[in-house]
Amino acid sequence: MPAERLFSRAVIRLSADSADEDVAAFLQGLVTNDVTGLLPVWSGLLTPQGKVLFDFLVWPGADGLLLDCEARVADDLVRRLSLYRLRRKIAIARDESLGIYWQADLGDGGAPDPRLAALGQRWIARVSDDDESADQAWMAHRLALGVPEGQAELGNGEILWLECNAVELNGVSFTKGCYVGQENTARMNWRQKINRRLLVVPLEASQEKRRRIAYPELRLAIDHLRNEDIADRLRPGWLRPGDEKEALL
Repeated sequence: MPAERLFSRAVIRLSADSADEDVAAFLQGLVTNDVTGLLPVWSGLLTPQGKVLFDFLVWPGADGLLLDCEARVADDLVRRLSLYRLRRKIAIARDESLGIYWQADLGDGGAPDPRLAALGQRWIARVSDDDESADQAWMAHRLALGVPEGQAELGNGEILWLECNAVELNGVSFTKGCYVGQENTARMNWRQKINRRLLVVPLEASQEKRRRIAYPELRLAIDHLRNEDIADRLRPGWLRPGDEKEALL
């Protein structure tokens, strides 16, 4: 049976070229989540001001770590990570032999999406010519649950990571220590000063001045809204207190 692959995703492999190199320690000092514990995790690479540049899932690899990222920005992410490598003996490159696979229902063989279990499960495996695309089904499923991802939705150095619902979707650790953009991110959380939210909204309710992107075929849009402008009906269940949020986790 053909596997359902996300062709819009790519795999970046980080591996040590020397026995004394620690790939997890290298990435730990750069990204928002703890990559030294249980994986996969959803994480971001930020500007020094705490604004998101890239988001990705971090997976364990046989010889290091694997990043599950947007295919269209994978090369940019490789270049950005390589800037931080300096003289460390760490290889950072796309692995074209591997792909990201997804299904809406939880089952054996994959891992629940670390952002929200309702997103289904995904796994990394060797690509095959028989793979079928699950990209449209994944997008519809993800947006129906109100979860933005990728540069078209989260921005490229324009939106603060916590405004992308990183706390609610398990995309940040406040105990892991320093990383790029950590100071502003930690301060925002400590002060509980998140003035805007990135939300999936019905297209007819979208505010053009606040809109990041529209999906007319799904009748949905991604808006960057001030908290005071967010009606309760626009908040997904995982952004509401109480039983409705707990049922999605």
